[in-house]
Amino acid sequence: MMKLKSNQTRTYDGDGYKKRAACLCFRSESEEEVLLVSSSRHPDKWIVPGGGMEPEEEPNVAAAREVCEEAGVKGTLGRLVGIFENKERKHRTYVYVLIVTEVLEDWEDSVNIGRKREWFKIDDAIRVLQCHKPVQATYFEALQESCLTSNGTPLVTTIGEDLSPTYSINQSSVSGIR
Repeated sequence: MMKLKSNQTRTYDGDGYKKRAACLCFRSESEEEVLLVSSSRHPDKWIVPGGGMEPEEEPNVAAAREVCEEAGVKGTLGRLVGIFENKERKHRTYVYVLIVTEVLEDWEDSVNIGRKREWFKIDDAIRVLQCHKPVQATYFEALQESCLTSNGTPLVTTIGEDLSPTYSINQSSVSGIR
């Protein structure tokens, strides 16, 4: 299913959830600092760069495209952290690790909407996200879980109404990911 937005086509999965992709963009492989961007709706708030998938687009390709558009960075796409389901907003987001290798001086969202970007220590990123985007703060919990327990198998994280994440290993989601 697709739905036209003013400048893009929204895509939905078979359950009616909006298909999204995002990256935790790290300054280096040590994964100690992450890049956040200012929200387009609330410029004083910080978010993880990501957005809707285009028709026929693979999640990993969408994730890399979105971070280039929103954060002005390119890099090496790493592991899938998990698939985050937000029942309240009715979307599913594939979240990847990206090790930044190139930082663009001017990028699409900086030019078009004045979006900012800033490096944060992980604990600080979690703190600023918990205030405005608590679901995104859970990405970091899953990042640690994915390193410890999934052996490369995607984690599906369901965010309940109380915003507490529930993690599960989903073998069926592996086949559609390249």
